[in-house]
Amino acid sequence: MTNPIIIEADGGSRGNPGSAGSGAILIDSVTGSVLGEIALYIGVATNNVAEYRAVLAAIELANEIAPEARLFVRMDSKLVVEQMSGRWKIKHDAMTELSVLVARAIGNRQVDFDWIPREQNTRADALANEAMDAQKSVVRKFVSAADTQSIQVISSLESASSLEFNSTMPSSVRAPKNVKSPLTTLIMVRHGRTALTETHRLSGRGGEDPVLSELGVLDASSVASELLKVGVTGFLATVDSPSVIVSSPIRRTRDTAEIIGKQLGLPVEVEQDIAEISFGDWDGHTNAEVQQKWPDEFDNWKGDVTIAPPGGGESLEEFDKRVQEGRKRILSKYAGQTVIVVSHVMPIRGFIKTAFASDWPSYWRISVAPCSMTVLRFWGEEAAEVTCTNYVGHQ
Repeated sequence: MTNPIIIEADGGSRGNPGSAGSGAILIDSVTGSVLGEIALYIGVATNNVAEYRAVLAAIELANEIAPEARLFVRMDSKLVVEQMSGRWKIKHDAMTELSVLVARAIGNRQVDFDWIPREQNTRADALANEAMDAQKSVVRKFVSAADTQSIQVISSLESASSLEFNSTMPSSVRAPKNVKSPLTTLIMVRHGRTALTETHRLSGRGGEDPVLSELGVLDASSVASELLKVGVTGFLATVDSPSVIVSSPIRRTRDTAEIIGKQLGLPVEVEQDIAEISFGDWDGHTNAEVQQKWPDEFDNWKGDVTIAPPGGGESLEEFDKRVQEGRKRILSKYAGQTVIVVSHVMPIRGFIKTAFASDWPSYWRISVAPCSMTVLRFWGEEAAEVTCTNYVGHQ
């Protein structure tokens, strides 16, 4: 029978919200052996968010090393203990989302939450401060040697994805290593669905400006839950947690960004130049309708970067110049940070085009689904790296 595991967890924020870290230690309740330690840097967050993330990371580590063990979670946060025990109602959206993630991690296993005084939680507090001081995350797993009572560190890697991941410089050995600009990570998110999206109609800058549909709201909530994991767990565990959200000025992107911001507790800024391309008179029409009403203009427009749709539309050449200016401003203003950028199909393709140092075909060869995630890393204009495109695992 697997021995029960004691989890001591804590989180802190220097500013509340401010630079935040989570710490947790897993202990065999019978032998007293340390099974694992977590020091998790999560960027800008509140104390409560950091505490919840400590619990989430600890339970996920326990699922890996002792999936059958009963867990006793001890914390000096009365709020988290009472909420996870079901005695207090959760009112804050970010806490609700995190509690759902914790509940999913728990599954059917037996977990007890207990409050302890702060002075009895010093080890977890020290790990949270380790993460805040270093501004880096580490997971250490331990095992007792077969013939001794000693404990050996056998892994400090968070996931297989970190094996070839450089947290500060381009990862490939073929990439230039003399870059001087700080790393800025952009998590590009397309907006959720609208009535025009669902009916396959063109929708750009200067058009109808529809709101999110019911499905679009669900899209945004789903991607917000996935973004809560950034810097904590999953395929983006090695990425620093985001500190700000930048949105296109168009309503469907602002609505999506506000849903994400509310759940993550992050501010939303607006960048005018990452709005969708303008389709002019074609806005609100399907491709088939455009081809029927403007056959010559439509045929000439396809594949030509200099031709704009009639009625004030933008050519691809004009649009690309605009969106690249917006990209440069974001990289300059938020240099060294992780930024969630909520935009549209064409601007996201434009950012990818530059990251790949590619040409115009990037604008029609890349799929960008509603509320998909594309992760790009830029070192100013010196270097770039594509982590993933069109990720939809949360849908």
